[in-house]
Amino acid sequence: MPDLDEAKLDKAQRALLAAMRAGPRGAGLNLRGPFGVFMHAPAFGALAQELGAHCRFGTSVSPRLSEFAILVTARHWRAHYEWHVHAPIAQKAGVRPATIADLKAGRAPARAAADEKAVYAFVTELYGKKRVSDRTYVRLHKLFGDAGMVEFMGILGYYALVAMTLDAFRVPVPEGAALPFAEPKI
Repeated sequence: MPDLDEAKLDKAQRALLAAMRAGPRGAGLNLRGPFGVFMHAPAFGALAQELGAHCRFGTSVSPRLSEFAILVTARHWRAHYEWHVHAPIAQKAGVRPATIADLKAGRAPARAAADEKAVYAFVTELYGKKRVSDRTYVRLHKLFGDAGMVEFMGILGYYALVAMTLDAFRVPVPEGAALPFAEPKI
């Protein structure tokens, strides 16, 4: 996808950018990352960014566990940009640096908190087996309840969409930033 020049956005694109900047992501939002891609299809982008804002800022899932799940998703998809953005956010939300390092290396986080281990088991089982066992489900449901489980699935679905978007369109990390994972051979 070609980069867009903010000065040359059409009416629908300008409206989408204004909506994103007026939301919880703030006025500093730029046309990089998934939002730069979404701008090429502003009707889709409007729906995606609204869902994303809710998933990131409006669910009952704590920011620590939400950001942890985003990192597990980013690692699964090897979504460099997603990892680059969310690793510092996860640490600020309370995910320990050693846990982040384990995830980045593709290891199960050995010393993660019990709730993070429950999230990790659920996410990796879902992504790996395309299902979760009753035991894995019940373990996470005890933390989140019914509504929280629905919201959690929304978080996973949205950030998988973001990861796939970033990967398919090869959205680069900012200049000078290191790639967090080895590039897969295509």
